[in-house]
Amino acid sequence: MDQIIIHVDMDAFFASVEVRDNPQLRGKPLIIGSLPGERGVVATCSYEARKYGVHSAMNIKEAYRLCPNGIYMHPNLDKYKAVSAKLHDIWNTYASAAETIALDEAYLDVTKQAGDLEGARKIAHEIKKRTREEVGLTCSVGVAYSKTAAKTASEEKKPDGYFEIPTAEDFVNLIIDRDVRVLYTVGEMTAQKLHIYGIHTVRDIQEKKDLVIRLLGKQGQWISKIAFGIDSRKVKPYRPQDAKSISREVTFQEDVTDYELLKDVLVLLALCVEHRARRYALHGNGVTLKLTYADMKGISRSRSIPACDSAFMIFREAAKMLEQVEKRPVRLIGAGIYNLAPEEGRQFTIADFLTDEKDRRDREMKKLLDALQKKYHLDFAGHMDQIFQADVLHKTIEYMRKHA
Repeated sequence: MDQIIIHVDMDAFFASVEVRDNPQLRGKPLIIGSLPGERGVVATCSYEARKYGVHSAMNIKEAYRLCPNGIYMHPNLDKYKAVSAKLHDIWNTYASAAETIALDEAYLDVTKQAGDLEGARKIAHEIKKRTREEVGLTCSVGVAYSKTAAKTASEEKKPDGYFEIPTAEDFVNLIIDRDVRVLYTVGEMTAQKLHIYGIHTVRDIQEKKDLVIRLLGKQGQWISKIAFGIDSRKVKPYRPQDAKSISREVTFQEDVTDYELLKDVLVLLALCVEHRARRYALHGNGVTLKLTYADMKGISRSRSIPACDSAFMIFREAAKMLEQVEKRPVRLIGAGIYNLAPEEGRQFTIADFLTDEKDRRDREMKKLLDALQKKYHLDFAGHMDQIFQADVLHKTIEYMRKHA
């Protein structure tokens, strides 16, 4: 094997953490996400809930219809992040390169450490053992010659599973007669498009390769390659500074028609974006505004602005764009920066040499926060760091909506 890749995927991660911390939840249908009656989706759910047809990203109302006797909980993201850090610390010790995909998922290049398939097998079982003993959770692990095959392998025996796909031939033999959605990047919409043309299985993709490429372009080329087991991608360690954009958004529990409230929400979203950008010493060269209306129609607006890293600049530009959009009930609002670059590499602007200009922005931001506190009877003193936590941000914004 030219490369040996392990894919590790936790089993129902959020739900498993909650069951670990509260054994009384064990064996019960547990749904993590929004609560019944709220607007939102399922983040994850226990395997007991999945027996009712509940799954991640499902509308919470549909989940409640399928599983009315389930236990519904809001996610505790800070707790999950802390657990995730422990997990990745364990996994990364076995790899020459580790690519974090999510809090609960990673690719590991163990080519040098393992030497051969038998060595990789030992590493995989050691990862499973340490994850169980040191963190109290189970994971599913796949070992394969490529990233696509490793991810497929980790899904093969869930939960608490282990599976190997040593060669491209083994991969193709495993999936050849499965639905096209078994392939990486083939989502529901792509699958529907392929189905229209009689392409239902991986075998169909192989036999109608030219048609797939004509239908889907570059994506079709990629799908056709992996249908034959071809995937030479390397494990690429994720670095926050490699991101193309930073954004924050919030979905309201009830549609908002008050655009002054939306402006107030942009103040907090801008602060969250600034916090993340400065954490990784990044700046943007443009600001984005995102809206989803009550009818689910989404729009986005952007405006180029050099060296943008302050909350006031983000708010100012996003607010200007908000003034120019069609005024209809809003379900979701978001703000962000794009075309990211490291601070040390950015070109200086006149404002960089004008201390008064930076001070002015800080003063303007403080005025905005003071106005929010007075208007909504909030108390940010000594608690601003908490606003960057997703649950605190959402609760604060919902409080503002109810008291607008």
